[in-house]
Amino acid sequence: MRDQEPEHPAAGERRLTTKEAAELLGVKPETVYAYVSRGQLGSRRTPGGRGSTFDAKEVRALARRNRRDSGAPAASGQELAVRTRITLIESDRFYYRGVDAVELAARHSYEEVAEWLWTGRLRPGISFAAPEDSVAVARRAVDALSEHAGPADRLRVAAIAAATADPLRFDLSEDAVLGTARILIPTLVAALPPVLHTGHDQGPLAHRLWARLSGRPADEAALHALDTALSLLVDHDLAASTLAVRVAASARAHAYAAVSAGLGVIEGPLHGAAGGLAHRLLLEVLDQGSAAPVVAEELRAGRRIPGLGHRLYPGEDPRARALFALLDEIPRAAPALAAARDIQATAARHTPLNANVDLALAVLTASCGMPPTAAETIFAVARTAGWIAHALEEYGERPLRMRPSGLYSGPRPPQPLPE
Repeated sequence: MRDQEPEHPAAGERRLTTKEAAELLGVKPETVYAYVSRGQLGSRRTPGGRGSTFDAKEVRALARRNRRDSGAPAASGQELAVRTRITLIESDRFYYRGVDAVELAARHSYEEVAEWLWTGRLRPGISFAAPEDSVAVARRAVDALSEHAGPADRLRVAAIAAATADPLRFDLSEDAVLGTARILIPTLVAALPPVLHTGHDQGPLAHRLWARLSGRPADEAALHALDTALSLLVDHDLAASTLAVRVAASARAHAYAAVSAGLGVIEGPLHGAAGGLAHRLLLEVLDQGSAAPVVAEELRAGRRIPGLGHRLYPGEDPRARALFALLDEIPRAAPALAAARDIQATAARHTPLNANVDLALAVLTASCGMPPTAAETIFAVARTAGWIAHALEEYGERPLRMRPSGLYSGPRPPQPLPE
């Protein structure tokens, strides 16, 4: 707690009472003391009194951080921050527990990367398997959905159904949650309707997922690209869906419910569904034979070009770079790769943006005979491992800490009862 202040404030700078600090922050007096207990605000006892006083500059700075002075968007560096040991994004690179994520994905399977993210230990050759009863109940639930259900719908229903088959789901100890994770992820994959009937659900998770995404037989290069894509997408710091998972975990929701919260967020076109939009754009460019008319139509309609740019990477998205390198080795991906490069070069005349992982995913899915929704499925399955890692981390924090205060902007009470 920061409760040691200079003995005398600067000339002309009167210290604020608790009531004045609360009014400036737009909160209740009790919340002011909560800021003090969390180390966000310093206080000094009133000489000979029972109250506290606060440095006016410090209160104003906190008010700006909370966006309580004007409601304006926070400046860079003043957004919600959550301490985490999972993923670091820095200088156009990203790291899982301090290890270069691209190098890790190149050398290890998705399951091995997931284990590293959860425990900080590698388990070479680890393979996730789901019990038959968990798969059966999840499949029945998914099969009952409308044919118009999307990937996130199917996966969310599968997660909820699998939870009902697990009487130990409320055990939030680390070992129990890890056991849930190793069952839940393969259950989600097995619950998806197969496109290619292989006759079994064994082997690496990427192999099992392929059969749910493409009707073409898989070759080694394509399977390696899919497995690498899963590993590269495991986590990406505090994305919107990950924040939803941490909020759920903060309220001590079990792992299935926390994952369901994440799945409820990824359907947005600015998150998990972005790969599908890039896939459709890519198909249109392939059909037209040139990116120029397609990009022009997007710009004319006032839409952003999907698959380009990323707010966390001023330069190149390292996930896209890694996937494009693998796709370069797959001959049948050449037309889609050329179309992606055409999109980037054409759009650069308007705004110079690099390709992001959504465009790389679109090349993978389009060149492997997968539907536009496949990118969303890959993203959701991959990110489930990251969500579990964040849930585990949040279970170790103070409960209900992810509880911001609302900034009420309606009419001040008391108002007359409506007629």
